[in-house]
Amino acid sequence: MAKPERFVFVCINERPPGHPRGSCTLRGSQEVVAKFDELLESKDLYDRVSLVRTRCLGPCLEGPIVAVFPDNVWYKEVTPGDVEEIVEEHLINNRPVERIRLKDEEWD
Repeated sequence: MAKPERFVFVCINERPPGHPRGSCTLRGSQEVVAKFDELLESKDLYDRVSLVRTRCLGPCLEGPIVAVFPDNVWYKEVTPGDVEEIVEEHLINNRPVERIRLKDEEWD
């Protein structure tokens, strides 16, 4: 396998229900990972993009969180329905999806 061009980090951290910082897993991040898996496979991107399941990325209240590196683009409240747009627009066409982009001032 060649060195990936990009890494897509998806938080799968899980905290107990009602935890004040929230939990990406309780907000659906496992389904987000599954959709990335499906699309990266079907679009033959696994040789260019590495999908990484990770623990807490920080801005928990905005989860599920997805971060794309080396672009340093962070997405918030990502749903499985957003994944196709991220793959098509950002990973294939190099245009981050602004409507779900986590802005610097939104970090908690």
